[in-house]
Amino acid sequence: MDYLPFISLETWILLITCIGVFVMYGKGTYKTFEKLGIPGPKPIMYWGTVGRHNAVHDKECARKYGRVWGGYELTKPVLAVMDPDMLKTILVKECLTYFTNRRNFLLNGELYDAVNLAEDDHWRRLRNILSPNFSSGHIKEMFSIMKHHSHKLTTSLQSKARNNEVITMKDFFGAYTIDVMASCVFSVDMDSTSNPSSPTPFITHLSKLTFKLNFYPPFALSAWFPIFLPVLELLGVSLFPRSTTTFFQGFVEKVRAERNGSSHQVRKKHTTRYFLQNMINTQAANGPTNKTQNKGLTDHEIISQVTMLLFAGYETSATTLVLLAYSLARNPEVMKRLQVEIDSTFPNKGPVQYEALMQMEYLDSVVSECLRLYPPAGRLERIAKETVKINGVTIPKNMLVMIPVYALHHDPELWPEPEEFKPDRFSKQNKQNINQYTYLPFGFGPRNCIGMCFALVMVKLALVEVLQNYSFSVCEETEIPLTMDPHGSVGPKNPIKLKLVTCSVDCN
Repeated sequence: MDYLPFISLETWILLITCIGVFVMYGKGTYKTFEKLGIPGPKPIMYWGTVGRHNAVHDKECARKYGRVWGGYELTKPVLAVMDPDMLKTILVKECLTYFTNRRNFLLNGELYDAVNLAEDDHWRRLRNILSPNFSSGHIKEMFSIMKHHSHKLTTSLQSKARNNEVITMKDFFGAYTIDVMASCVFSVDMDSTSNPSSPTPFITHLSKLTFKLNFYPPFALSAWFPIFLPVLELLGVSLFPRSTTTFFQGFVEKVRAERNGSSHQVRKKHTTRYFLQNMINTQAANGPTNKTQNKGLTDHEIISQVTMLLFAGYETSATTLVLLAYSLARNPEVMKRLQVEIDSTFPNKGPVQYEALMQMEYLDSVVSECLRLYPPAGRLERIAKETVKINGVTIPKNMLVMIPVYALHHDPELWPEPEEFKPDRFSKQNKQNINQYTYLPFGFGPRNCIGMCFALVMVKLALVEVLQNYSFSVCEETEIPLTMDPHGSVGPKNPIKLKLVTCSVDCN
């Protein structure tokens, strides 16, 4: 301690001042919810409640603090709302006035103009242009493409079932999903299903788009010190890898060049069926000078929509199929009942038809229950444009409102025995008693998931065709119960492994 006298008084004052500023800045926002009279977990300086601030742990917060609580994402206040009446106001009534936009990380890189990241009028314009691609009529047109790949999926499983092999379900359902997406978006057959254990460049790059915010350095730096955001943007720092956005940009340009080199007849065939061509058609219909108006996508906007569509469609649909297989393997009586409905709808393993598939009640109940138990997005987010009071709760301007979908779907007061897989919750008789703001696997209101219907058809078709031929079965390698990944989207932390049992003429 002999060195202490050599430190000047001015240095001590400066050091103490710096420590004080550091502490004050790190705790400066932590009185926000206390002042608003909103309960919540106690934050840790600079870290907030991140350790308890994820979809899986939202259930514990809901149990302790009720359906409205406050948390801190590092130093950022986040208001959690799972009260159905408040959700109706946030997602529908005041969506286009106070809660139009999702969170903007400002580090979106080349995907800054994707529809799910766009804001206000820009979002409205993109949504209006893209919505016709997801109409029931357009999806029905693409159904034969989906059937081509679902048939390849069931064929690829034959040897696995015959040899009683343990199957990593994501390999097969992921390959099927990316094949459907690539065909419907680009009219390109990736044929990933032929070799599911060797990921295609598509799957490799799409996997890179999944980031874990809690542990991503640029996100943490921007959350702690927002003043650095403009600098990070200038340096080209992005939450999305540049290599991935560059890959899809090159792929889109390559496909577009091939389309332009095709005959008029070939181009006409693709006009009403494939997403990319439909997006390109908006430019042709409105001319090259119409890029700032309400019609026509720019070249850059097309690339952004395609990239985000592939990412969102691949990860959520593949994971849902995997969790459906797991749930049915764990509940064989449910699987058997579903196979009875399948066999009665499509006797003797007959070809699956779109209209009949959409009318299958128990199939819909099974898929709905899986989406309740494992919602694709564990949380939804909205930003308050202005200070607004809803049901007695004041939401300040620029407050991030987080809707804990996973916790909402597991609320025992809303869903008795919430951890149990019970498809009859969604039976024709019971469905009418469900508050629509307590079941949000695809969000709700004007800013819900644009690809909801497309995803449901893709998932239902694959499930039906697989169950026409096989039954799912747990094995020694099956993890029971599942360990859920606490970061990113809701899903298993470890790969789900099952076995398949081959069905005879019918499975009942």
